[in-house]
Amino acid sequence: MPRVKRGTKRRARRKKLLKHAKGFFLTKGKLFRSAKEAVNRSLRYTYRDRRTRKRDYRTLWIQRIGAAARANDTTYSKLIHGLKAAGIDIDRKILADMAVRDAEGFAALVISAKQHMKAAPAAPPQPAA
Repeated sequence: MPRVKRGTKRRARRKKLLKHAKGFFLTKGKLFRSAKEAVNRSLRYTYRDRRTRKRDYRTLWIQRIGAAARANDTTYSKLIHGLKAAGIDIDRKILADMAVRDAEGFAALVISAKQHMKAAPAAPPQPAA
């Protein structure tokens, strides 16, 4: 079997990987083997944390909405139930932004939700069996 020295392909592969490892601490940013391990680990973390970030933001939005709802004499679950009964389709991101930046608009939504919650039945009627 003939000998393969790789030449420019090998150098390009290593340069590409070391470019990803730029700024890493000590040998992780300079030596190929430890840089390869560090880059692989960092890519795993970034893939995982792109999903975790979505969870974290939803949690933050719910906390903000809940705090603003309690300031308007209701709870988070009652507010969401009332908004659904009123047919108001606003996602949690927008609700949280309104709670922080537009208190009057949020209060108007809470009033609308409270009115529709009183009009709507507590539980949907069960079909007769």
